[in-house]
Amino acid sequence: MSLDLLLAFVAFAFVTSVTPGPNNMMLLASGVNFGMRRSVPHMLGISIGFGVMVIAVGLGLGELFKRVPVLYTVLRYVGAAYLLYLAWKIARSGAPEANGQTQGKPFTFVQAAAFQWVNPKAWVMAVTAITTYVSQDNFVVSVLLIGVLFAVVNGPSVGLWTVAGSLLRTWLSNPRTLRMFNITMAVLLVASLYPILRDA
Repeated sequence: MSLDLLLAFVAFAFVTSVTPGPNNMMLLASGVNFGMRRSVPHMLGISIGFGVMVIAVGLGLGELFKRVPVLYTVLRYVGAAYLLYLAWKIARSGAPEANGQTQGKPFTFVQAAAFQWVNPKAWVMAVTAITTYVSQDNFVVSVLLIGVLFAVVNGPSVGLWTVAGSLLRTWLSNPRTLRMFNITMAVLLVASLYPILRDA
């Protein structure tokens, strides 16, 4: 991979990782509801899980979806249904229980990594990265490099959303304000399904 192509890819990876999407909305909500430290497994699951997904797409999963397009369609709608479920969980999280503890738990590493496979934005990013930035010379090495670089760039990018959420914790300490924030995050997560609804 040439230096100019590598720099273009890093810029692409940063911009696509830091812009709003399902992962970032959930990390913002996680930062608010659980704090930075408890959200670290969620952040690592996104970064590493997405890097693995990019490599898998580059090494053949994308070809499988071309040959059997119904698999991709099914995955998209399963992903959409799961996003709706997550939006519902976020909307209900954060309401204090009788003992003052916050309801719910942050995503685990495995949950966050697995979520990448049903995240519509992640699929668009992975396919675009492979079709645009992978060099046909040394194809496998290029795919592996793209996957690793995406994981490295993705970590700090999505971490900004968690930091923002944790900084908002004090401001959102009022239960009513926190509930409104969580409902807003849930609505934004549902809005991220627009590309699927548009193409339906």
